[in-house]
Amino acid sequence: MTKIQLPKRNDVHVILDNGHGVNTPGKRSPVWTDGSQLFEYEFNRAIVGLIAEELTHFNIGFTILVKSEKDMPLRQRADIANNIYANHIFGISVHSNAGGGTGSEFYTTPGNTLSDKMATIIGEEYQAEFPNHKLRTDYSDNDSDKEARFYILMKTKMPFVLTENFFMDNQLECRKILMTQSGRRRIADFHIRAIIRIINEIY
Repeated sequence: MTKIQLPKRNDVHVILDNGHGVNTPGKRSPVWTDGSQLFEYEFNRAIVGLIAEELTHFNIGFTILVKSEKDMPLRQRADIANNIYANHIFGISVHSNAGGGTGSEFYTTPGNTLSDKMATIIGEEYQAEFPNHKLRTDYSDNDSDKEARFYILMKTKMPFVLTENFFMDNQLECRKILMTQSGRRRIADFHIRAIIRIINEIY
């Protein structure tokens, strides 16, 4: 594991969005031959929980938007984030992908924003942790992140990045990374390293 830096300041606050809930239709892997299946709501909460543990260790403030296993409407999630908005706050929304692909990708809103710099750092830390796995990119605007008008990105006041971590309908990625403790630990670790770099290099 790449060494985690120490944060240079402790007045930055991180919003952690663990999207989707136990009641969200779809959002799950196929049932694999051994009977196992990944549910995205559980994965998202597990990764956010691991990130939160490390943020506590490093004395970095954070807010988890969804505390229960049930889904929370996007508008309500954005409202919670916006109600605590301040200058030194940024957000990360954790997800797993689907659609038959491979690797990971990171989303910001269209246009050149501070979120682009954050996503670049996240991508670099992902590649450092998973050098043999694909970083799905879009360099049409001269940076590696993809751009989309996802609600949590568009309707929050602070810079926000949505991370799509591997594909839950890719059997190898799902069973070897997304469903294993070691894989989840590595996913949380690159998020933590990225968060601390964002604090140290941007804030």
